[in-house]
Order: sequence, then C-alpha cells, then structure tokens
Amino acid sequence: MILKKDIVLDSDPLLRKKSEDVSFPLSNEDEKLLNDMIEYLENSQDEEKAKQYDLQPGVGIAAPQVGVLKKMFAVLTTDEKGVLHKYALVNPTLVSNSVGKCYLSSGEGCLSVKDSHFGYVKRSYKIKIKAYDYVSKQNIVLSLKGYVAIVVQHEYDHLFGILYYDRIDKKNPTDTSDGAIEIV
Repeated sequence: MILKKDIVLDSDPLLRKKSEDVSFPLSNEDEKLLNDMIEYLENSQDEEKAKQYDLQPGVGIAAPQVGVLKKMFAVLTTDEKGVLHKYALVNPTLVSNSVGKCYLSSGEGCLSVKDSHFGYVKRSYKIKIKAYDYVSKQNIVLSLKGYVAIVVQHEYDHLFGILYYDRIDKKNPTDTSDGAIEIV
C-alpha cells in the first residue's frame, strides 16, 4: 500500500529524471506497483479511508512519484459527463494533441508538490494516447478531451521529469488571450 510517506516530493531530484520503458511481460514487481497506484487513488478518494490512512486525495499518480523511474501511471477520475476513467497505463505514447488549449480554472495540484504555484497550466484540449492498460489488460488508444486529457497530460509529464508548474507562464501566469478553454 502506498502511503503519504511514500510520495516523493518535488525537492527530490529524482522527479526531474526521465523514466525508462517497462519490459513485457510485466514483472510481479511492476504489477504490484500498478495495483498499489490504483489502490492509492481509490483509497484517497474514499473519505473514510483517506482519513484513516492520512492520504491526500488524488486523481492520478505516476511511478516516479513513488520513487520508481518507469513509464507507468494510474488515473481514476470522471469526466464532465460523469463517465468513470480508470486506467493504469504502461509505456504510454502521446500520438496526437490538439492545437486548441485548455486549463483548470483552479490551477493544477500534485501529490508531490506541497507549495502552491499561482497560474494556469495550458494543455492540449484533446489528446490521443496509446499504451498498455493494466486495468483492461490490453493495448489501447485513448481519445480524451477536457479535464481527463489534462489529468493524463499531467501524469505523462512526470515520466519526463516535468512538473506542472514548469508549464506556467512566469511573465503572465493568468493570460488567457490565446483562447484557451477554461475547465471549471
């Protein structure tokens, strides 16, 4: 089980390193980590369990955030229509992304970042990503938009040592003159 103490903070240089591809078949260790990441998200979103285990609520977690430099992350959230998105992606590749951008009106947060960072993180409104999904046990291609696309791009960045606040425009952190869509 992943606990708060297991989450690597942004002060650790490990979070700035690139992750390695995962080999197949998945090792028992990789499968355990994928299961643990999903379990963390499920527990963190359950009010009683989050309190019991002192977990920060999360909608995504990447392997580097628990000290493992492998291309894997888990996502557990719902989209604007209330549809559940539950994935544990291995070796994801961003196939395409829209020119159109979007951002969270509240700004982004991260399990690994304790300090607040003011500003909008502009990300592609639509993305297509391919990966092996451990949840469905198959290779998949996901076409995502809006909030779920933001979550997936955030976790994907972790695999390349990028943190969300790296993407905030330092000179004009709340600029929306480019027509980026606000996601509330």
